[in-house]
Amino acid sequence: MSTKLLICDDSNMARKQLARSLPDGWDVELSFATNGVEGVEAIKAGKGDVLLLDLNMPEMDGYQVLEAILEQDLPTLTIVVSGDIQPEAHKRVTSLGALDFIKKPVSKEKLTEVLLSYGVFSKDEQGVDSVVEPSSSAILESVIENNNQKVVKPAPLKVIPVEVPAAKSSELLTLSSDLRDCYQEIANVAMGRAGDLLARLLDVFVELPIPNVNFIEVSELRMALKYVEANESTSGICQGFISAGISGEALLILNDSSFKDIASLMNYQYNEDEGTELELLMDLANVLIGACLKGISEQLDIDFSQGHPVVLGQHRKISELIANNASKWKKTLAIEISYRIENYPVKCDLLLLFTEKSMQTLNNKLAYLLE
Repeated sequence: MSTKLLICDDSNMARKQLARSLPDGWDVELSFATNGVEGVEAIKAGKGDVLLLDLNMPEMDGYQVLEAILEQDLPTLTIVVSGDIQPEAHKRVTSLGALDFIKKPVSKEKLTEVLLSYGVFSKDEQGVDSVVEPSSSAILESVIENNNQKVVKPAPLKVIPVEVPAAKSSELLTLSSDLRDCYQEIANVAMGRAGDLLARLLDVFVELPIPNVNFIEVSELRMALKYVEANESTSGICQGFISAGISGEALLILNDSSFKDIASLMNYQYNEDEGTELELLMDLANVLIGACLKGISEQLDIDFSQGHPVVLGQHRKISELIANNASKWKKTLAIEISYRIENYPVKCDLLLLFTEKSMQTLNNKLAYLLE
């Protein structure tokens, strides 16, 4: 009898990566949900004997899904698969009934190991491979539409990768919805690595957002960041990075009202002078920028060289910080991550700005990653 398996993740790329990481020989009927609301409805409809659940999603996140499963006594076995790898995140999801926690990007070996350990998948099934090629994974052979859920019926299985076209230098680059999804998922995993490092350093729980990805003019970037100001002054650090065919700059922007709390969490003796605040800002930049770039480099198999951090300014409007450096960026692939610390009014924004020319190399890397 087929196992009804539900993958709940807002990223199309992540859903496909998970589906192709399913154990060979596992007889499943596979459904997808793009957010927690869809996921809960799918479980109620009987499509989720087993649930592979992301945490950072719109409308209803993974924590809220787990709470709904408990409150409504929904019949499903849940394994969380997330880029948020903080120890506290792991603790919280298991306390809410999740069987286990697997970090993104997931491997077939790790997923199979976890499924076997809980008896969700058996070694007998693992030996059934007469219709599955050794290099294949479970997904997308016979798809039917049912209540807006894609259900896959057992069949000889084949992976269909996302097509990520490489940009030609003569073409006007654009950011398609598929590409945005890919960049967002890469940023999501990298964000989780940096958030975990920050959480361990400060002994806090870091609230992670859904990364915001856009390909925009720098004037549009200034408008998009207006809400960060919130009538508050900010301080910023800029750090350049480069790899083969890729270059860009990372900006760390901290609201000045956050300095006192950050100093306390980092055990600094806080004095309201620019020297102490600059030291705090540099330490945060080293943690978040370094870890985030490392997370991206590991996923795309590239190495970044980082330049020396440069102070954009202290105690100034964010629009001024951006305006003074607009000539450097022009049109940019902008990835924005807003870190928040639970129970503290700390506002810290990390922006990764890739040059327009970098997108051709990045697109090619994404295409290779999804093969």
